Amino acid sequence: MRAHLRPALVMLFAFTVITGGVYPLVVTGIAKVVFPRQANGSLIVKDGKVVGSSLIGQPFDDPRYFWGRPSATTPFPYNAGSSAGSNLSPTNPDLVKAVQARVDTLRAADPENTAPVPVDLVTASGSGLDPHISPAAALYQVSRVARVRTLDPDAVRQLVERHTESRWLGILGEPRVNVLALNLALDGK
Repeated sequence: MRAHLRPALVMLFAFTVITGGVYPLVVTGIAKVVFPRQANGSLIVKDGKVVGSSLIGQPFDDPRYFWGRPSATTPFPYNAGSSAGSNLSPTNPDLVKAVQARVDTLRAADPENTAPVPVDLVTASGSGLDPHISPAAALYQVSRVARVRTLDPDAVRQLVERHTESRWLGILGEPRVNVLALNLALDGK
């Protein structure tokens, strides 16, 4: 028994050190060298202060700002420690009520806007942390933001267009707008 126990314990210890210590340190070191911004959280800094991350959404409900996708995380929205979708089917009555409430909120904030509400403004992403909205969702909100801030709608629309990120390599993903970056640029106007 001893002849088998000693090598087993040595292997357990060796693999624990390698896979639990050495490997994570090497991968983290490589990531910090090759992708320093991403490895450090893709933080957005304004006036020397961290205001958020370009990878994790933030809740905005002030009509002066563009609003992002709803978040299904608990116990609070955009909780990075609890990334999850709602897991409700499209026919679930709770999801239907939640979507209708979100549509009603958008309509109440901008009653003159009769355009169809983009789906990403009323449904949470799979992670519940999505920092982006579609260009259509951003453009849907232009009239409200311009009216509340007493800005020219064309100037706000141009700001949205300047902050629209295209597909990666021109083919992967969808065009998108980072809500935090857009709102920071809006505050700079």
